[in-house]
Amino acid sequence: MSALNKIARTMVSDRRGILAADESIGTMSARLEKVGVEATAENRRVYRELIVTTPRLSESISGIILADETFHQKVSDGRTFPEFLEDIGILTGIKVDTGAKPLAGSPDEKITEGLDGLRERVTDYVRLGATFAKWRAVITIGEDEPSARAVRANVHALARYAGLCQEAGLVPIVEPEVLMDGDHSLERCRQVTTAVLESLFEELDLMRVRLDGIVLKPNMVVAGTGSPERPTVDEVAKATVETLRETVPSSVPGIAFLSGGQSPELATRHLGAMQKLDPLPWELTYSFGRALVGPALEAWRGDEANRAAAQNALSERAVANAAAR
Repeated sequence: MSALNKIARTMVSDRRGILAADESIGTMSARLEKVGVEATAENRRVYRELIVTTPRLSESISGIILADETFHQKVSDGRTFPEFLEDIGILTGIKVDTGAKPLAGSPDEKITEGLDGLRERVTDYVRLGATFAKWRAVITIGEDEPSARAVRANVHALARYAGLCQEAGLVPIVEPEVLMDGDHSLERCRQVTTAVLESLFEELDLMRVRLDGIVLKPNMVVAGTGSPERPTVDEVAKATVETLRETVPSSVPGIAFLSGGQSPELATRHLGAMQKLDPLPWELTYSFGRALVGPALEAWRGDEANRAAAQNALSERAVANAAAR
């Protein structure tokens, strides 16, 4: 077993999932302000420390994705976040893309940037304790979207990122997110997700990315938020798994779903329903952000007196998702 494969399998093992705590400074600041907390670097650090110090977190979380700011900060006892996570048995991940920007010639679509200087950056992250990385591409569904150039540009960037990560010894989380925004049907989401994943694996093969050393982080196949169609939990589970069977090679160790704006409870129910289907060639797990930490942030609201309640809220969501596996 290669080192990359061993890390990838650890990330999806023992019913555990991956916690995405990698919001950009702007996004995290907006979320803090929404609950009445001043958006400072120290408050962002304190909130992230609250997350990682949640008791028994390693029983349901295998890895935590950090933003660059948090990666270089320290917990209260002086250890860096990667050092602390290693000591409690949780792998450290790092978000390495620099965000989605308007795509030239198609400003309503996005291309994720961050390839410039990536080889040097991932080498430094490995030196400081990272074992895996994340890059998120976003694909919109509209009347004439996604365009072929938007899909091609994004999966090409994902494949180049994945190759650079593996070269440095990092397991890449490959995240092609087909957004829930819009009034599209479940079937339309399935068609687009299928096309994106087919194109993705063509590019990964072209870039000679080892599929046994990645973790795929796709969207679930759901109807758009504005769609009058409301598929059942079982319909979503079936459509998602059938799409993955058609597109994802069995050599991929695991698939860690993003929640994509679903409510915490609904995302967990969808994950649980997938586990009941026929035996699958890969592990199915979760890599949730808001669906895990949203309740904790609402409980905390910057008040140290609410620390235990906030950590309990996170623990309940993490344990519920582990149980769903």
